[in-house]
Amino acid sequence: MSSFPAPARAMVEAMQASAAEDPARAVAFAGAPGANSHRAALEMVPGCLPLPCFSFEDAIDAVKAGRAGCAAIPIENSQHGRVADIHFLLPESGLKIVAEHFLRINHALMALSEGPFEAAYSHPQALGQSRRYLRERGIVPLSYADTAGAAAHVAERGEAAIAAIAPPLAAELYGLKIVESDVEDAADNTTRFLLLAAEALDPATIGRTAITTFVFEVKNVPAALYKALGGFATNGVNMTKLESYQAGASFSATMFYADIIGAPGEPAVDRALEELAFHCKELRMLGTYPQERARG
Repeated sequence: MSSFPAPARAMVEAMQASAAEDPARAVAFAGAPGANSHRAALEMVPGCLPLPCFSFEDAIDAVKAGRAGCAAIPIENSQHGRVADIHFLLPESGLKIVAEHFLRINHALMALSEGPFEAAYSHPQALGQSRRYLRERGIVPLSYADTAGAAAHVAERGEAAIAAIAPPLAAELYGLKIVESDVEDAADNTTRFLLLAAEALDPATIGRTAITTFVFEVKNVPAALYKALGGFATNGVNMTKLESYQAGASFSATMFYADIIGAPGEPAVDRALEELAFHCKELRMLGTYPQERARG
């Protein structure tokens, strides 16, 4: 609780108390009230009890400890790429992906004054999504744990020369003026969120086009990745995402994060995953869930 700026604490406390009364309805998210993750939680699970947590780790831990039924976590942004740390946290969390959601992102520059401003606080993703806007105005970007928390921080400091980049709702919650709306550099700025729960969905119950997400590490032999992925091509399974990241500090092991269209139980998917497993040292399934937005 003390990690949140003072203007956010009363709201955080009230939301945590509501969630504690009915944990199954609670959806944990990282950030102060008013963050994009707060909005994503409400859109993904209408009627839920949003549970603000200070970090991604805290939101995941809330689900693991039974304080929330699920967690809404951003995974990637159309403009600024993947969200830092998620590729490491998700496989180790033990949680399963049960839904995806694409959230259109609108950022506003907000402050206690009309400016001019020396600096603007926000989450690194939001700063990256507004990089050109800030550079053209000579405003120094300063990192904060989340967007809405940055707005609360600006309100708490009470300085006329600093601003925040955050969702418009944050200005209303923390008593700031919106100096300029839509400061994101791209008009189609979108973040993909995942909904994480303790139990995986049964692929047989999805009843529509599904996405399956997994991580894997190939064997240390020549052309291992080429061989591992060949089964998806020969079986006609569309892989819509493949990203690599280093496992540990030795730089000797590379993990791959992948999304495919389809679900285990479908013959082509089963054959492709069986071939993948043959060429891997490790294969970990992270979940099969309904596709919200068509790929391709």
